[in-house]
Amino acid sequence: MRKSRGIEGRDVGPPVVRIIAGTAKGVRLGPVPAGTRPVSDRAREGLFSSLGGEVIDAQVLDLFAGTGAMGIEALSRGAAHATFVEREQAATRAIRENLHRTDTADRARVVRRSVAAHLGTRARPASLVLIDPSYAIPVAALSQVVALLASNGWLDQGGWTVALTRSAKGYMPVIPVDWHLAKRLDYGDTLVNLFREV
Repeated sequence: MRKSRGIEGRDVGPPVVRIIAGTAKGVRLGPVPAGTRPVSDRAREGLFSSLGGEVIDAQVLDLFAGTGAMGIEALSRGAAHATFVEREQAATRAIRENLHRTDTADRARVVRRSVAAHLGTRARPASLVLIDPSYAIPVAALSQVVALLASNGWLDQGGWTVALTRSAKGYMPVIPVDWHLAKRLDYGDTLVNLFREV
């Protein structure tokens, strides 16, 4: 990944991502593939602090998974299983490596496919869905993902939470009428929106 210029002109390399809490606390994940924007440690910590005990034994669906940091954080904190959906080959390799680094691979599945295509397949209902798309994704494409998630049986009938990250300057997708915005977390350029069933 190309270095950027930081404070006082110093070179700043790729971000370093570590698991914040749980069984893999402190484990440093592998290099972030070019073109991938991981959720900051601060935003990830805030999200999982807000979720609290909901993560325990959760069935997790990590969409636009990138490095897998979000889903792996959930596994580290006690989630039962996580499915990671990512279409980029370099990113899926990074996810598999990170699962092995954190000793969580036995509770995970990595799917190399577009999110929309995956949501068109047979559903495995999830109680916690993590959606972290590129900030550049067209709002119509993201609205399609949300609609597929809501209508194709992906959300656990026993209760669910969807965490959607967006740029503070970006547009929100069309949200189903039975999704309640339970919490909105603001971390600089990143907004984390927590939705639950009405």
